[in-house]
Amino acid sequence: MSEIQMNYKNGTLAGVLGRQTDKILTEWMSQMSGTTRRSDLIKESDLRAECVQFLQLMKQATQSSGANFQSPAFDPVRDMLAEVSRSRSQKGFKPSETATFVFSLKRPLFNEIQSQHRGDADTMAAELWSLNELLDAMGLYTTEVFLKSREEVVRRQQEELLELSTPVVKLWDGILALPIIGTLDSARTQVVMESLLQAIVQSNSRVAIIDITGVPTVDTVVAQHLLKTVTAARLMGADCIISGVRPQIAQTIVHLGINLLDVTTKSTLAAAFSVALQRLGITFVRETAKS
Repeated sequence: MSEIQMNYKNGTLAGVLGRQTDKILTEWMSQMSGTTRRSDLIKESDLRAECVQFLQLMKQATQSSGANFQSPAFDPVRDMLAEVSRSRSQKGFKPSETATFVFSLKRPLFNEIQSQHRGDADTMAAELWSLNELLDAMGLYTTEVFLKSREEVVRRQQEELLELSTPVVKLWDGILALPIIGTLDSARTQVVMESLLQAIVQSNSRVAIIDITGVPTVDTVVAQHLLKTVTAARLMGADCIISGVRPQIAQTIVHLGINLLDVTTKSTLAAAFSVALQRLGITFVRETAKS
């Protein structure tokens, strides 16, 4: 352990936090008043409670392990910073506002260190540098957790949008329709396949119509994804019909040499629905007007 860390372990920072807690807290809250207080997103009483808890955890960690942020003694500090970051991410704070929760503590602590070692410039400089490294590590950790939390939120929203964009519609007893809008990629194909197979099992349907009217283009990759979905549905006992095959798409499929010969295709959803009814043995008779 370095001499600087020994100084902290012997109580320099922990002592400052213990003796000057109220003063540091007041200055810290004042520092955040113009940057990260965000009274529209967090109550002042809640922010003050977070600050009090954080100072207490910092005191305990520095008493045990000095300024070594990677030490197990800082686990409670890291846990709290992670919780603060996740909470602020959900509330709508910016990354900079979240990181400033830590960085705004620099001035109050720097002032106390300078006051304690005013007559010893070398010791003051060494301890200020070590404290600066500690707070920088905390601020970076806070930002990393914040960004990961934001990425998780975005990922969940994307998954929800994928599910919403691939609804399975029951057209008739035994007939399902899956309208696809937009481009099919591997991730979306997996969602489409899971949604369709689950609906086939739940409704015990025998025919599934995959409508690609809303798919802008069909290339080799998109065609392969469609064939995978058709194959999976067949394995579940449902016959598949692809509808919405426009002239441009038909020409592209022929040009690319994609084999859809064993798959029934129709130009419109209505035509595909008519075929599905026939396969279930369902016929309709138009009622003639009475004279």
